[in-house]
Amino acid sequence: MPSALPDGEPVPDDGSLPASALAGAGSRPLGFYLHVPYCATRCGYCDFNTYTATELRGTGGVLASRDNYAETLIDEVRLARKVLGDDPRPVRTVFVGGGTPTLLPAADLVRMLAAVRDEFGLADDAEVTTEANPESVDPAYLAELRAGGFNRISFGMQSARQHVLKVLDRTHTPGRPEACVAEARAAGFEHVNLDLIYGTPGETDDDWRATLDAALGAGPDHVSAYALIVEEGTQLARRIRRGEVPMTDDDVHADRYLIADEVLGAAGFDWYEVSNWATSEAGRCLHNELYWRGADWWGAGPGAHSHVGGVRWWNVKHPGAYAAALAEGRSPGAGREILAEEDRRVERILLELRLRDGCPLELLRPDGLAAARGALRDGLLEADPFAAGRAVLTLRGRLLADAVVRDLVD
Repeated sequence: MPSALPDGEPVPDDGSLPASALAGAGSRPLGFYLHVPYCATRCGYCDFNTYTATELRGTGGVLASRDNYAETLIDEVRLARKVLGDDPRPVRTVFVGGGTPTLLPAADLVRMLAAVRDEFGLADDAEVTTEANPESVDPAYLAELRAGGFNRISFGMQSARQHVLKVLDRTHTPGRPEACVAEARAAGFEHVNLDLIYGTPGETDDDWRATLDAALGAGPDHVSAYALIVEEGTQLARRIRRGEVPMTDDDVHADRYLIADEVLGAAGFDWYEVSNWATSEAGRCLHNELYWRGADWWGAGPGAHSHVGGVRWWNVKHPGAYAAALAEGRSPGAGREILAEEDRRVERILLELRLRDGCPLELLRPDGLAAARGALRDGLLEADPFAAGRAVLTLRGRLLADAVVRDLVD
């Protein structure tokens, strides 16, 4: 959940949506994102809307406390029920992210999930995920989550090398994420993801291969691998500016991505989104696919973003301000925008092109279609899907995805 919020028009105090947002809702999946904004320490590269105990001290009092956070978030789930009215859709996905959700007691995460179930109902095959810091869970914690309805878990591994973890300010020890996968499997989790980061200053190709090997050896059915992005205002950005560590390198990122695709592919993982690989269709993260395909989701929690029927809104960032709004019976929304048809077309291209099945060529205007033909000639798009009316990135196209997208949206 990025720390910066865009501008937008005010959100009504009752959170109500235009009638147009709910039109045709029955044909769209509905998901919930539940944001837990707490971390034990701040990672040097992170610019998400998260807070350590020190950062919250004196800024929100009891309203910003972890102790009563679950009940505060449940208040927003109940608000969502009021806003969506008699919308009959059961929730297809629930994703608890952060921050570090597993800093809360497992019982709190289960209560938050139960509130979604009680207010909306869950689809029979609902995907229910939580992110977890490897050092914040143990077998008993994982067993309680599984018994409470969670069936997918995502561990932040990042790297198997201690010196890389140190640059990232990660506090877990090498080997612990792999042990967590085994503990999650023993607790009955059907789907387990490991999040990896490549391109950290000081990381070598051998370090990255070792990380991939360690991740695969743990036996997850999903791996996410992201290039390290240096965000302004982070501790890592300040260290780079002072010359303490070198700047990240785009060529290195490209080389590491190729290594990841090679190693993961050889191990039976197929890419289904530029930064995500799974061993089967069932192993994919359906919640993220809702984002990429422009479905509906309600984001509950400080700074969380939501989207329903072409209306996007975002909550106030600070946990104290968030809790105060709900305590006063007001929506915690900080702003919203109603997307025009052109905005939605562009977003579909931006997001769907990242997917394995690509985006329909019918979304492209003449200049964009001409650019797509050029990308096909340059080996950036696959030929057979193009002939069938879809733009699908080749491996080389994935390396240049941002540039391809810029051309196609013209």
